Amino acid sequence: MLSIIQAALQNSFSYAEYRTLVSKLIQEGQSTGNEQSADLLHYSELNETRMNRLEKTLKMDSEVLKTLENLKSKQTWIVISEGWCGDAAQILPIIKLMTETSENIKLKIVLRDENEVLMNQFLTNGSKSIPKLIILDENLNLINHWGPRPEAAKNLIIDYKAKHGIVDETAKIALQKWYLDDKGISTMKEITKLL
Repeated sequence: MLSIIQAALQNSFSYAEYRTLVSKLIQEGQSTGNEQSADLLHYSELNETRMNRLEKTLKMDSEVLKTLENLKSKQTWIVISEGWCGDAAQILPIIKLMTETSENIKLKIVLRDENEVLMNQFLTNGSKSIPKLIILDENLNLINHWGPRPEAAKNLIIDYKAKHGIVDETAKIALQKWYLDDKGISTMKEITKLL
């Protein structure tokens, strides 16, 4: 596992580098990832708007802030993502905000399609669902992992799929509304419990 993580870190981005890459690709009419389509480009554009908004409006939960400020050991957080992923657009700004509150956490982002070996270590029910947060200690040993979405958001999609048989645009809109109403609190609290 260590060699897989080290290889991924060699191929990783800071949050700012990730945002720059996604923006540059959008300007070129592309998205991140192996697959290219008008839909993925459209989702990338929507996600860029979402991330811009979240970066301006997110507030740190006070309990989470205390926990992160009191974190004594150094950690590396790797997030597996892609620019077209709606859940990643909602969650990456939250993780960025969390890592900024502790000098002991270093954040790195890797693209799923460019890091398949790493992604295959963290499948969700056999699928390459993202984002996936991997929390490592200072020696790059696995502490825990989380993702692709908070429990309540996951249940919203499971319930919708059970009732309607598919995850369609209506489900995606309901999920985005859930994220908007939650304001990142569920994500912050769930991740903090893993530390």
